[in-house]
Formats: sequence, structure tokens, C-alpha cells
Amino acid sequence: MSTAVSPDDAVLASPASPMLDQLLGYQARRAALHIIAQFHEDLKNLDLRPVTFSVLSLVGHQDGITAREVCTALGIQPPNLVGIVNDLCQRGWVERQPHPTDGRALGLHLTPAGQTMLTEAQDLAVASDREVSAHLTANERQTLLRLLRKLRHA
Repeated sequence: MSTAVSPDDAVLASPASPMLDQLLGYQARRAALHIIAQFHEDLKNLDLRPVTFSVLSLVGHQDGITAREVCTALGIQPPNLVGIVNDLCQRGWVERQPHPTDGRALGLHLTPAGQTMLTEAQDLAVASDREVSAHLTANERQTLLRLLRKLRHA
């Protein structure tokens, strides 16, 4: 295995542990922590956590989605989702309505206030995402997204 380090990699390398620098999981976690910290900062005025934003976004793009479907799509445990959905309902952004084909299920729907919030939050999230990836070229950013999706779906 080659241990040659490009000049760009040498600048970005962590002096703490060359071994950790070679682990994909370590680098992904460190990058995620950086991205999430920026997200928190950029959306702090909306009082949205990343998981709350994710649920709000999913409901906004899949009107009538069930809690079970949200859990599957986002990898959230059902007991954890209950509190998130209750919070979104209390804020007046989401409402539960009977599912049209499954009498046992409730569909989740954005309210008009929820749609307004989602639009504002998405604009801020996109700007935040662009800010943390500003040092990447457009091609590098697309490659990184493609590779991360590939890893996630492996």
C-alpha cells in the first residue's frame, strides 16, 4: 500500500494520528461533526435540530407519509419519532390525518405554517451546505455526494 501523501492531503492531515487519518469512518465522522455544527449555527434562529429538519423535509416532500415510513427512510427508532412528530405538531407545522387506504395509520401533512417554515429552513440548509463545501469544486462536491450515497446503500 502506498503511503505517498499529496500536498493537499498533507495540509489537511491530522497530526494526532496518521492511522486515524487513513480510516474512512474517522474522516466521515469528523466531517459530519463539522457539517452538523455549521448547520446548527446557521439554523439556530429557527430552533431546528438536524433530525427535526429531516422529518419536516420528508413530510413536506411526501405528503401523507406515515410514521413507519419516516422511520424507515431516516433510520429513526419509532419511540424517538413520536417526540419529534409531537413537537412538530405542537409548533403547528405538521398535522396527523387519517391515512386514505390504511385505517390503522395516520398520514403526516404539513400545515401552511409548516410549508413556510420548511421553505425557510431549506433555504438556510442549502446555504449552510454550500458554505461548508465552498472549498470543493462543483465536480468534487458531486463526486463526494455520489460516493457517500454509494457507501450508504452498499
